[in-house]
Amino acid sequence: RARAKKMTAETCKAIFLTGHGGYDKLQVQEASIPALKGDEVRIKVEACGLNFAELMQRQGLYRRSPTPPYIPGFECAGIVEEIGEHVTELKVDQRVMCVSGRGAWSEKVVAPAERVIPIPEKLSFEEAAAIPVNYLTAYLMLFRCAHLREGQSVLIHMAAGGVGVAATQLAKSVPNVTLFGTASAPKHAVIKENGIDYPIDYRTTDYEVEVKKISPDGVDIVLDPLAGKDFKKGFNLLRPFGVTVLFGGANFLQENKSYFNLAKQWFQTSSFDPFQLIGKNRTVSGFDLGGLFKNPDVLVAMKELVRLYEEGVVKPKVDSVFAFEEIGEAQKRMHSRLNVGKIILVPRKAAKPEKETEEKSEAVSTEKNERNCHYDCVDTLCLWTPTSTTGTFEKCLRTFSGEIGRA
Repeated sequence: RARAKKMTAETCKAIFLTGHGGYDKLQVQEASIPALKGDEVRIKVEACGLNFAELMQRQGLYRRSPTPPYIPGFECAGIVEEIGEHVTELKVDQRVMCVSGRGAWSEKVVAPAERVIPIPEKLSFEEAAAIPVNYLTAYLMLFRCAHLREGQSVLIHMAAGGVGVAATQLAKSVPNVTLFGTASAPKHAVIKENGIDYPIDYRTTDYEVEVKKISPDGVDIVLDPLAGKDFKKGFNLLRPFGVTVLFGGANFLQENKSYFNLAKQWFQTSSFDPFQLIGKNRTVSGFDLGGLFKNPDVLVAMKELVRLYEEGVVKPKVDSVFAFEEIGEAQKRMHSRLNVGKIILVPRKAAKPEKETEEKSEAVSTEKNERNCHYDCVDTLCLWTPTSTTGTFEKCLRTFSGEIGRA
């Protein structure tokens, strides 16, 4: 059992998960700042990342979680305020990013120095906070689990999400790699620009069929954050020596927390014959960054990602920025699969110029009126699109994104 950390008399603002359930279980409260140990640093946080795992934590579905109340958050970026007596490679006032493993949704974070990496001056705090979890996950899956090499093909699910964007960029750093990516139709232009060769709208087509139309013998690697029936479909797409990497369970996540759905998804994920691996010469791999924070390979990979950023390979894409007090809205956006890239949380959100806000609102309102749209989409991706393949009628995807699943 881990010892409770010693606390200072100082406090700061933080997001607490107070229990398992709805968005109201996430509350901004005052938190005590842990006392600094000799091998730790204290960071003034400027930006934090939001990940799918934190949605699962809120619903009590993430195994590596303490008992509430606690401060979630796996990653942040900010400025070093204080260093422990044994820290030699970091200095006060240095701009850094951090893979904390827990407690990052706070104005002040105390973390082991080995998990803190200096960032280039041209990298914004919001962009830096988009790197640790998503790019480490993508990098380690592609190059350590699946051993991606020249000429191979990869299926990337949720290609417009944070990990999907990262995996696309990193995979394209290898010559002659072919990328298939699933996403809703409004996001296809964005994921193609990011490097996806064949975007597939999973809502209107069967991606397993579509992949085999283009590549009849399937793909070499499947990155699967979905589980459930999609796990088996991905396995069926593998060529001999192919690898499917399971790293999430998005199909398990529903706001009503249906136990029938949980049981069904679990059964569909795990009900395959392991002897198929022998007969079909395929590999199934699992990945969870939460179990690797103390692994030395993570630090090596973090430094490699900074190098790849400076070479122009890593290009963090920030979808939107929410203040701590807007954490519910941020999680709703991710759960509805509206984001293209990373959702970022900040302790303090700068107010937009009044004129700019009015002009943008007026432009969106005009467009909404033309489409008879009643949704407040200012500052978010408009998802008004034909809902039939013939385009005979139109409807905003927001009205059914919860029913269909990932957007």
